[in-house]
Amino acid sequence: MCEARQPMSASPPETAPEVSQALDDLRCLEMEGRAAFEAAATPEAVEAARVDFLGMKSGRLKSAQARLKELNPAGKRIYGQAFNETKAALEQAHEAARLRVSSQRGVASRLDVTLPGTAPRLGHRHPLTQTIEELIDLFARFGFSLALGPEVEDVFHNFEALNIPETHPARDPSDNFYLNTGALLRSQTSTVQIRVMEAQRPPVRIISLGRVYRPDEMDQTHSFMFHQIEGLMVDRGVTMADLKTVLRMFCSAYLGEEVTIRFRPSFFPFTEPSVEVDMKWIGGDHWVEMGGAGMVDPNVLRAVGYDPEQVTGFAFGLGIERLCMRRHQIDDIRLFYQNDARFLRQF
Repeated sequence: MCEARQPMSASPPETAPEVSQALDDLRCLEMEGRAAFEAAATPEAVEAARVDFLGMKSGRLKSAQARLKELNPAGKRIYGQAFNETKAALEQAHEAARLRVSSQRGVASRLDVTLPGTAPRLGHRHPLTQTIEELIDLFARFGFSLALGPEVEDVFHNFEALNIPETHPARDPSDNFYLNTGALLRSQTSTVQIRVMEAQRPPVRIISLGRVYRPDEMDQTHSFMFHQIEGLMVDRGVTMADLKTVLRMFCSAYLGEEVTIRFRPSFFPFTEPSVEVDMKWIGGDHWVEMGGAGMVDPNVLRAVGYDPEQVTGFAFGLGIERLCMRRHQIDDIRLFYQNDARFLRQF
């Protein structure tokens, strides 16, 4: 049984009782047909509902059409209009149900939920990223905090504040990557040390790390772009002994107690005195430079507003690629940048 509802088309008030009953039956037919199509969850159920309501031979809509013969001309006009609306509504419901179950079946046919899942291929951090994170953690245990700065620098922070005058060979245009704006890609992370000292009064104990750029020829231990970690400590009474102690402790902690390092005199515009820090290379048959270090030049301290009569400091800069190479017995820096999965998955 279905409840009576408003007619699909207006009918005259004088509609005969038999016409009114026929219209009510037609409305019930439409409601039942819509419900059947909406409930159909498989193609077979949709087809069964189609045959039941829209079948050409024995469908219920076909039977409803036969009632036209029982009505007078005025009733036929009213009933015929309602019949056409019911037929269109049921055909639309059938098409919607067909498309719905067809789409669901298509998805189901492509997905077998009984199969075991396929584990995705997971990547991992690049060996240089792993090294950087280890260095940050290691120096944090030594009391050094992390400071970062821009890779595109101005001339003041990259040269002038680091006691590198305009006539110094390091400022040769062929030795740097300049931009059209006059800025350049930083040639060392010492630029971050300047920015920190400009903003902070002593004591200072920081490391800065990131990419630096120099137009070097590519070979086993050189690249025009590489990663550098720099350390800076400024306070009252800081000496060269503090610098050597920190670097020896670092090398033992990161490279192992068996590593051999040496300090040899050198020159850098921003440190005085200055040393090169070398380490015995893979195989132990030759030395490779690990980085440079020294006591911060008084001119650098003055450039940031520090009084060199009150405070002293040390600074060091180490090549992260070379540290990683020495740690993992890698003999060619170019392997880090070739994206060869056979090499990278070892780490």
